Amino acid sequence: MSAYYELDYPVAARAESSARAAFIRRTYAHLAGAVLAFVGLETALFSLVSHQDFQQFFATAFRSPITLLIFFLIFVGAGAVARMFAHTSSSPAIQYLGLALYVAVQAVIFVPLLYIAKFYVNDPNLIAQAGIMTLCVFGGLTITVLVTGKDFSFLGPILCIAGFMVFGVIIAAILFGFTLGLGFSFLMVGIASAYILYDTSNVLHHYRTDQHVGAALELFASLALLFYYILRILIALSSNRD
Repeated sequence: MSAYYELDYPVAARAESSARAAFIRRTYAHLAGAVLAFVGLETALFSLVSHQDFQQFFATAFRSPITLLIFFLIFVGAGAVARMFAHTSSSPAIQYLGLALYVAVQAVIFVPLLYIAKFYVNDPNLIAQAGIMTLCVFGGLTITVLVTGKDFSFLGPILCIAGFMVFGVIIAAILFGFTLGLGFSFLMVGIASAYILYDTSNVLHHYRTDQHVGAALELFASLALLFYYILRILIALSSNRD
């Protein structure tokens, strides 16, 4: 970290109240922009791509475990590059490129799950329900951190270990063809909630006041993870009712 950034852009917790408040506003404004961009991309994809084209794509992507694993690793790699870009100090343009890339990657990752929710579940409001539940959980956790001011950075090592374990389980599921059931989805909701606590406390305590783009990306990543598994739970419960 350069002396320039240490001097002119202090950590939010040590910044003046006005600079800290402006940083928080910018962070959540960028998070809202990322969410709107995600919704716009998904709407465009499902408007422009036909049902048949989706089926052909899934037939190609899921035709073998190795093909699916390659797709998964490409998306993981693209997400890592996007994060690196968003957290760079060298160029705001590169930061925004990282955020845009990450939103695009998430939009593609969500396509199979949204496709199932849209065409194979007998509930036209399921996606909206998942979105509302996600925003309620995210809002509650965010308010908890903002009101208490508690620093949840101690969760970092725990979440890192949990992330590697989850990554290994997903790889094993792809290679050996077993299904990650409802219990796994509930576990992931818990992990996503812990990430929201961790990321929100980092916004208050550990990010510099010029890191609003990177902070917004991390919050968006946790929000997307929460939405993905809440939607997965609702799909499973709806299927069981049918």
